[in-house]
Amino acid sequence: MPVQYVLGEWDFQDLTLKMKPPVFIPRPETEDLVSLIVEEESQKREKNSGLCLPVPVPHPVILEIGCGSGAIALSLLGKLLQSRVIAIDKEEAAVDLTRENAQRLQLQERIHILHHDVSYSSAKQLLVWGPIDFIVSNPPYVFHEDMASLDAEILCYEDLDALDGGDDGMRVIKTILALAPSLLKDSGSVFLEVDPRHPDMVENWLQAHPNLLLILRAIHKDFCGKPRFLHIQKQSR
Repeated sequence: MPVQYVLGEWDFQDLTLKMKPPVFIPRPETEDLVSLIVEEESQKREKNSGLCLPVPVPHPVILEIGCGSGAIALSLLGKLLQSRVIAIDKEEAAVDLTRENAQRLQLQERIHILHHDVSYSSAKQLLVWGPIDFIVSNPPYVFHEDMASLDAEILCYEDLDALDGGDDGMRVIKTILALAPSLLKDSGSVFLEVDPRHPDMVENWLQAHPNLLLILRAIHKDFCGKPRFLHIQKQSR
């Protein structure tokens, strides 16, 4: 059994989170996904503060798709003190664990947690606080043919639906990208963790769907030097 489940808790960013099988265990590299959003929001605020806008810039609304233990969502609430997060997961065990971790960390007032399987018709349920600044997800992205080669410990104990991305590893990624334009503010962003083979595949897919008005703005490497994180932005009409 993974040590995180044995201990019943694990650290992510500056938080200690409760862990329960079979909810997906957050990996260390995913901490970079949180840092990228914090950095982007900080740059946005800096840019806007230099513009002397008459109305203060609203604090960000963030949607996390596939919240698992709540690691990403709760870290963002901890780092961006005025932000609000909508966190969704299709597994009830994950939703319950995110809710429990939010209460333990006293962050429950700024998070809306939904038991929901994201689909092309999800927009209405997810706009509870209006248009969204950031969509973030560490979706299932393992190519189906690679599932059998994962560590036995993962295959035995963790939720495999949180890992298996279908034949091309992009089953959920495509759903998120197709839904994003109806959720995001103009110039809003999607941040995704992906397989190192995905950046080119995602860029080609976006070029084949120009009506989505999404562009791949940046590819960031993980601490092993592999292309792991995508920053995709909605273009203003």
